[in-house]
Amino acid sequence: MLNSTDLKPTDDAESRPRPDAAMFAARLAQASPHRIIEEAASAMPGRLAVVSSFGAESAVLLKFVADIDRSLPVLFLDTLWLFKETLAYRDTLTAHLGLTDVRTVTPSPSTLALQDPKRDLCFRNNDACCGIRKVAPLDRELAAFDGWISGRKRYQGGDRAGLEVVETDGRRIKFNPLARLNPAELQAIFELARLPRHPLETVGFASVGCVPCTSRLVGGAARDGRWSGLAKTECGIHARLRAALS
Repeated sequence: MLNSTDLKPTDDAESRPRPDAAMFAARLAQASPHRIIEEAASAMPGRLAVVSSFGAESAVLLKFVADIDRSLPVLFLDTLWLFKETLAYRDTLTAHLGLTDVRTVTPSPSTLALQDPKRDLCFRNNDACCGIRKVAPLDRELAAFDGWISGRKRYQGGDRAGLEVVETDGRRIKFNPLARLNPAELQAIFELARLPRHPLETVGFASVGCVPCTSRLVGGAARDGRWSGLAKTECGIHARLRAALS
């Protein structure tokens, strides 16, 4: 298991030509997840990363990734507020799929000491907490890459309902290979590939994030168990909070 601090950019990302997002969007709009990942990896050798939470649905995306290239870098954001079951699932799924470059990304210790010394920021300002524990660390790690892959799906609703298969993210391209999959298709892949399930699914967690911001789901949409009772629906790595910090 690699720690992200062991791997740093070796050149100036800003000096590299920007990939053509419009070209990818036109070509891959109706493509299968396999083809989307394959074309992205082929076009950006050494410059493409996967971002995974190792949550309840993460195994499907990571299975497709492993089918294409088990050595693709997988960035895992450990906020230091994750369930112990998620950390164990990361290790289980990594071994099961044979992934060889899973990088655990953690918040800056100095930032935590300054902005969250009592570990209570999540209760006072959850956007700020996501900012220092997820958004800023991911921005730092993505400096070495021209594109990244996420596991978001349209059926998850909210800001994801109109999700494009390919979108721009600043100077990078973001690929969403699972965008068009529905819940039945996702579950069929779990069963066909015999993928291990997140341990917390069996006790009622349909979507798993940080301990203070995740609750068991009783009816409703899959992500209703995240930031329950709040207007917040995203941590910020895909949305406005990320833009504000970049």
